[in-house]
Amino acid sequence: MRITGATVLLTGVTGGIGGALAAELAARGATLVVSGRRAEALTPLADAYGARTILADLGDPDDVRRLAEEAAGTDILIANAALPSSGDVLDYSPEEIDRALAVNLRAPTMLARLLAPAMVDAGRGHIAFVGSLSGKAATKSSSLYNATKFGLRGFSLGFRQDLHGTGVGVSVVQPGFVRDLGMFAATGSGTPGGVRTVSPRAVVNAVVRAVERDVAEINVAPLELKILSAIAGQFPGFAERVQRRAGAEPTVEKIVEAQRSRR
Repeated sequence: MRITGATVLLTGVTGGIGGALAAELAARGATLVVSGRRAEALTPLADAYGARTILADLGDPDDVRRLAEEAAGTDILIANAALPSSGDVLDYSPEEIDRALAVNLRAPTMLARLLAPAMVDAGRGHIAFVGSLSGKAATKSSSLYNATKFGLRGFSLGFRQDLHGTGVGVSVVQPGFVRDLGMFAATGSGTPGGVRTVSPRAVVNAVVRAVERDVAEINVAPLELKILSAIAGQFPGFAERVQRRAGAEPTVEKIVEAQRSRR
């Protein structure tokens, strides 16, 4: 699926990766549609990239349906929006849990469900989910975030098989620690065990490659983190011990504290 000339709906555009994706999509000649909750955050992006904006709260099922209706004609969906959702589940209210599940898992699933039929009828299109390596390996104080990202990965890979032969592709792109942008960068903490980070550009390039080459899954991380996440998927008990010995807890605590202050 070529991005040039395609109508692309991008969610989560006001986040760090979202802004970088918007710039790349516009540069490649996409007709860009961006969504978010705050008009004041969307307007500068619309001005910079000639994008159409749709105000929508992805935690509201009615807004998700309206977003899909107003974005009719979408050729490519890039579902990038997500809440960080780190911290012990016992510290979250039921309402906060519902919102995390709604934004991180229900909204991208429903947008895919609502936009895919027109793509299938046209015989062309692509749906790309921006997930996380947290969808392959569980970590301390990330159980809620893990749940949404494990679910997103499973849905993506299964939905891809459902649409096989229709001309519509489905991909999931899963970054590890991203430097310079996002919540991890904002904490200023080091990575557990000195694991290397990846650049925002690497994530953007992976999304573009997933769409244009119809790649099922791309993990954007240095080799050591790819290996660790693969091992964690098969041997979770062993992975727990490795994480503790690597000194992951101080990093996790900094991230959790930073997110708590923004809740």
